[in-house]
Amino acid sequence: MVLRIPQSFADAILEQSRQEYPDECCGVILGPIGSDQALRHKPMINSAHSPTFYEFDSKDLLALYREADDNDEEIVVVYHSHTETQAYPSRTDISYASEPNAHYVLVSTRKEIAPATEFRSYRIVDGVVTEEDVVFL
Repeated sequence: MVLRIPQSFADAILEQSRQEYPDECCGVILGPIGSDQALRHKPMINSAHSPTFYEFDSKDLLALYREADDNDEEIVVVYHSHTETQAYPSRTDISYASEPNAHYVLVSTRKEIAPATEFRSYRIVDGVVTEEDVVFL
């Protein structure tokens, strides 16, 4: 299992995580249905405005699904940041993982590793977390 993602998307996610700190940032990357290609980055608003939790606004999420459907796309990546912990899914992240085909990307901007960051990808299916390699294109 490998996530292939443009370096520009990874850079944009890291920049978003820094801009929205101390709150967690979140968003998705879309691609053609069944392709597993990360082609369109879409930052989302963390409606929880929290440093320990993220949530897509229900109206924004509905609009996202409609937009994806209209464009014959699906969610390839769901991402968010962890501001004070490592880039590993929390129990809440695991319980909220509802896209079985998606890569779940977590970035960490915690202070003890600054200015470095962590960028890691996982598959989360039926509560089972499997880390995967990331290839930047």
